[in-house]
Amino acid sequence: MKRLRQVSEAEVISEFLRAEFFHSEYDRDREQFERLVYEPDLEQPEENALRRALLFRRRGHMWRELPPGTSWWEVELGPEETGKVNVFPRAQWRSPAQGNFAASHVAEQVQRDMLSENPTLLSVKITSLTALLQREGRKSIVLLIGMDEHHPLTLLEGNHRFIAGMMLPRETMFRRLRFVCGLSPRMEECCWYKTNLPTLSHYLKNRIKYFWDREADVYRLLSRAGTPAKLPSERAGGLAHAADTPQVNSK
Repeated sequence: MKRLRQVSEAEVISEFLRAEFFHSEYDRDREQFERLVYEPDLEQPEENALRRALLFRRRGHMWRELPPGTSWWEVELGPEETGKVNVFPRAQWRSPAQGNFAASHVAEQVQRDMLSENPTLLSVKITSLTALLQREGRKSIVLLIGMDEHHPLTLLEGNHRFIAGMMLPRETMFRRLRFVCGLSPRMEECCWYKTNLPTLSHYLKNRIKYFWDREADVYRLLSRAGTPAKLPSERAGGLAHAADTPQVNSK
């Protein structure tokens, strides 16, 4: 793995949010914030704070488990390094993984299921993504986490896109995907990277502590700022009336 350039946390959050923004948690005010998400100005602290709050609606519980001081890098993966990548050890990946979360193993299982008479919904989605990745356009980002260049990596976001990419020639996969990796020598303290009793206990404590997540309350941020006009007017778009919108449960 080769480090190409260091990436700010604000940029990583912006890309993560872009990939999450189709989910139902954003239905109520998607139009209001779409310019903030799809046309980000990473030089504006107010915008960065709002994007962080929006991301935390869905992924605050995930982001908090990353070790403090995690550094983010855009990286280049070699063909042989895909064997060091593991899928996210949760949810729908348990079934195809069957205890082995290596992305190469999961890809083989999914590919086998694709050829079956009754493919799973996961395989159908991967098939669709594989077709999309063959079209030229904006690169899709994949977020990974790890300790350093020499230890295994885990997919934090972009699991489906990565597995779909593995169905393609490697040159196509690397041309269509952009890899950003969070590195920390303490990454083994994160349950998404290493699942054990101490890391799961830490995760459970945080879920209880942040059951009502003030960091995900976008309207509290807007109210504290006094007015959304502090954002660049040409970028604020639908934010013009955000401060007048009633608070919603944004856990």
